[in-house]
Amino acid sequence: MTTTVLTTPTTPTAPASPAAAPTRIPLRRLVAVELRKSFDTRSGFWLLVGTGLAAVATTILVIAFAPADQLSYSTFTLAIGKPMSILLPLIALLSVTAEWTQRSGLTTFTLVPHRGRVILAKSLAMLLVGILAMVLAFPLGALGNLAGTAIHGVEPVWDQNVTDFAYYALANTLLMAAGFMLGVLIRASAGAIVTYFIYAFITPTLLTFLAMGQDWFRKAQPWVDPNYSQSALFNGGFSAEQWTQLGITSATWLVAPLVIGLVTLLRSEVK
Repeated sequence: MTTTVLTTPTTPTAPASPAAAPTRIPLRRLVAVELRKSFDTRSGFWLLVGTGLAAVATTILVIAFAPADQLSYSTFTLAIGKPMSILLPLIALLSVTAEWTQRSGLTTFTLVPHRGRVILAKSLAMLLVGILAMVLAFPLGALGNLAGTAIHGVEPVWDQNVTDFAYYALANTLLMAAGFMLGVLIRASAGAIVTYFIYAFITPTLLTFLAMGQDWFRKAQPWVDPNYSQSALFNGGFSAEQWTQLGITSATWLVAPLVIGLVTLLRSEVK
């Protein structure tokens, strides 16, 4: 007895198509995510709220205590700029250090393995924050000028133009860049904040005292003190020599440390 095995012909199957490569996350989405992350934390949220409240409080204080003959548009915008110049760099600083302090860096750099794009998105997000803050500062200064002069019974003085706005914007951008640089360089919130206050307050004070006591340093201060040139931007009217001084101090105290921080950040181990 024989057994016959019937076989059915098999049709050749087409080779499986390779899986489509994942699309790259657009930069605009990364910027939007970094903006949200910067203010999701309690520190970032209250820094943002504090910046707004400080601007309003400063406007009220100028109206209440400034002499009537000193009320002008520039008085209000410069007063509003003081708290902003302190708090905005801290927001930029914390936007970088949060990845290491809160241990979210591993998740961030796993989802977006290109650290350079993440840092670029953070810098663009902070630039947008600075621009929005400065755009709000000028209308608030205008309202304060109108209200203050009406209360004191004097004519409003409009002594600022588009050029002054550009100087103001550049000054705050450089200050935010300094905070961002310290965040990239140190990558620890506590250490970066302490260093920022030394950089922004203690060092300029010591250099000013040195310039008051030493004639040779009084002449050299604009070339070595970054805060000297950056603070002068709020007054506007820069000469060619002042632009050169600003470029040299910014390259020395801002660009060079930022490059060092970026190199170490791209190579450091994330835990």
